[in-house]
Amino acid sequence: MAWYAYCITEQQAFQGESRARRPFVINEIHGIGERQVMGYPSGELAVIVSEYKRSNDLDQKAILEHLKVVAECFRSATSSNTTVLPFRFGTIFDTDDALRRAVRANRKAFLKGVAHLRGKAEMHLKLLVKDGSLREALSEIVLPATVGGDYLTKLREKASRQRERQTKARAISVQVHKLFNPLEEEVSCKKVDSGGMLIDIAHLVDRKQIEKYQARYNSAARQFKDCELSVSGPWPPYHFLPGKLRTVTN
Repeated sequence: MAWYAYCITEQQAFQGESRARRPFVINEIHGIGERQVMGYPSGELAVIVSEYKRSNDLDQKAILEHLKVVAECFRSATSSNTTVLPFRFGTIFDTDDALRRAVRANRKAFLKGVAHLRGKAEMHLKLLVKDGSLREALSEIVLPATVGGDYLTKLREKASRQRERQTKARAISVQVHKLFNPLEEEVSCKKVDSGGMLIDIAHLVDRKQIEKYQARYNSAARQFKDCELSVSGPWPPYHFLPGKLRTVTN
């Protein structure tokens, strides 16, 4: 039997102090295509799965259903002071044995990830920078079609503007880090069609500090006058999984 995998967590998120030895049904959660969701036990861990027959139903709707399962598992894990380690969308194990082998092969990484992320959540902060001083840095340099002196000049100018954008983004992210003081962070930056620069920041925070984090958002909105800010969360810790977890496939 094939299994579609959503995430992995500790059994206590759904079983309390007892420990199952066989797959157990999680009635309150529905998976992709309204499939029944189950916990596939492995020691103190449980892989959250649905039975699966390979088809063409892994579409955009399925992505949202996958994320919903992970989010609902995260809420259950939160109440029992544990966490979830999300799998990539489309992770399928063709047999029971393939699933068991994957858990055994990654067991140390799973346990380390659960221990590291227990009691923590991800907050997501977006800053749209509209600073007029960035207008030139954000304008796109079009490279000539032919190689030559003009091409090299434009190439250097393009690299210079990219460095200027990165410098501005780093300066802002440092200010944000000092203000929010997260445990860990992941930062990305890109130019947007509206002529601004979008800085996307994921913060790992202690769940007990979420209210304080949200309060600091109001202070940030006043401090960053040249930015439009938005905050969301708490989310499962998508950006803070140990690297080995991201390689788990069918």
